Amino acid sequence: MDDDKTQELRTAHDALADFYVGHLAGWLEDMPVERSVLSLFGELTLAAGLGADVADVGSGTGRLAPYLMGLGLRPHGVDLSPEMVRVARRDHPDATFDVGDLRALPFADASLAGVVCWYSLIFLAPADRPAAFRELARVVQPGGYLVTAWKPGDGTLRRIGASSVEFDRYWLSVDEMESRLAGAGFTTVFQGGRPADERETAPQSYLIVQRNGEITPE
Repeated sequence: MDDDKTQELRTAHDALADFYVGHLAGWLEDMPVERSVLSLFGELTLAAGLGADVADVGSGTGRLAPYLMGLGLRPHGVDLSPEMVRVARRDHPDATFDVGDLRALPFADASLAGVVCWYSLIFLAPADRPAAFRELARVVQPGGYLVTAWKPGDGTLRRIGASSVEFDRYWLSVDEMESRLAGAGFTTVFQGGRPADERETAPQSYLIVQRNGEITPE
């Protein structure tokens, strides 16, 4: 799966790792809506009785790990960028982080109580989306939950430049995001959004979905 676009995305985020550490510092603390959505995901996940192991897919600098652990979850971060993983391990030594690809996650079938995709699905090109959403469904236990945050849009390619690097992003509509997750075997339990704040250029959307199938608590 190491095509030219994948390599471009990896190289760009390797270059941006330390910039993101500083740029995103303190953002979650200033965002009560995002904390509330993550907290709801945590409460639902633990209440399902399937354990506390969750994947943070596209974990970046690991900034969500302390909050997720504070909810009682055991996050395992996965990111395409080795440099992002390096800084995450450096800054959050109590959590686990590994290099991995959303399209081939390093987890066994139905091994997780939940998955967090926090602004990580925005990098999926149209051809990669079916396999990626199937992969997310593969690793979540029936009855487990997935939470995602993203910038909503019309799904067209947005070429982004930052700190002298460029890469592709796609802002999916709420309808497409829900449809993709439903097609992979999830049911929506929460959908919400908020307008952009003074630091942002676009509104934000949030979904929590539950994996379909028979629930088998531990």
